[in-house]
Amino acid sequence: MNEQFNNEFNHETNQDHQVHLNGENHLNEEINTRHTHREIPAMVKVRKEKKGKGKVVALTLAVALASFGAGSLYTSYNWIQDQTANETVQSPAPTNKNENNNINPIPTNVSNGGLSVAQVASQAAPSIVEITTETVATDMFMRQFVTQGAGSGVVISSDGYIATNNHVIDGASKITVRLTTGEEYEATLIGTDSQTDIAVIKVEGATLQPVTFGNSDNLVVGETAIAIGNPLGQLGGTVTNGIISALDREIELENQTMTLLQTNAAINPGNSGGGLFNDKGELIGLVVAKVAQSSDSSSAEGLGFAIPVNVVKEVVQSIKDVGYVQGRPVLGVSVLDINSAQLAYQYGVNQYGVYIAGLTEGTYAEKSGLQVGDCIVAVEDTQVSSTTELKKILQGYKVGDTVSVIVSRKGKLATVKVKLSESVPVQPKEQIVKPSDN
Repeated sequence: MNEQFNNEFNHETNQDHQVHLNGENHLNEEINTRHTHREIPAMVKVRKEKKGKGKVVALTLAVALASFGAGSLYTSYNWIQDQTANETVQSPAPTNKNENNNINPIPTNVSNGGLSVAQVASQAAPSIVEITTETVATDMFMRQFVTQGAGSGVVISSDGYIATNNHVIDGASKITVRLTTGEEYEATLIGTDSQTDIAVIKVEGATLQPVTFGNSDNLVVGETAIAIGNPLGQLGGTVTNGIISALDREIELENQTMTLLQTNAAINPGNSGGGLFNDKGELIGLVVAKVAQSSDSSSAEGLGFAIPVNVVKEVVQSIKDVGYVQGRPVLGVSVLDINSAQLAYQYGVNQYGVYIAGLTEGTYAEKSGLQVGDCIVAVEDTQVSSTTELKKILQGYKVGDTVSVIVSRKGKLATVKVKLSESVPVQPKEQIVKPSDN
């Protein structure tokens, strides 16, 4: 072991501390039904990149995925009724004086021809559903118990298909959908995509009103944004409004780099999977997360994020057609980030890095020469130090491409040629062994 590793190892293993993965809090997605509130903390890196030359500004923030887990009583919400058709208030136009001291009106854009918030809410609310989940969990004493969670969903077709976030229904043994009418239906999971945090579920026998899709490519900063969802898992149909605060925010969320819309419309736990609408009543995004606080524990408000609707449409259609998103290249391995002395001690290795924990059955990696316990050092000429970096590198290739993977194995470097496979929803062939020393 090198001196730096030994010093850090001795420091970390002699005191109680929380395990971190990739600089992020290691998440426990389960809660006991005795709890009445849950926020899921994660670390989010917000990067603002300038075109051409310029520095990349990185701000690390603590966020909460906007889903909710609770065992509290489930309550209904009185949905929005018919609102006044026109709420536009006419105000006198500001004026100025010309050089002759004559008063000229200053042009103002009082109305852009869009709907009022009340009109959008009345039109879109029936297309937003409340989702509750039940998950069977096991405690350290091998006793099983049921945990509950809640989120939101968006009706995408009249025949029962509903889009939500993957983290809302992940691991659920039962999914229940509640409509604005108060009717409840048990839903079937059609498919999920963890990379974009999108899932598709379906209910049978319900009369549903699908949303009208907008075009997120046409959005501009400053235009109206209206969020409708189920905050706290108890307030279905809640409407909040604001603006589009920023476009194309690169957010690192649970080891996934996502490009999201930013809004100052209030987002709370339970809003996950709900809709973000424009002033035409069109869906422009699927709510996914909110900022809870900055890295120095300062509170943060008005920072919500949504998946652009054009991404949602593409992913949802692929899931409906074949059950997963086609055309995504993967190395064909499951990996483990080891970036703390405690984890290194736990797995018996003497250096930090991205370790192969299993080979995925049916991929080219099985016969490539990669082994469980290998530490991935680089792909082609790009160094790898985290699973997030590995995923971003692979996004630059296509299924069928062959890449050179440099691994550290038993203290020596080796180069392995691997043909990239297509990412399909199959179980990895995990081998429960400790990675070898490098």
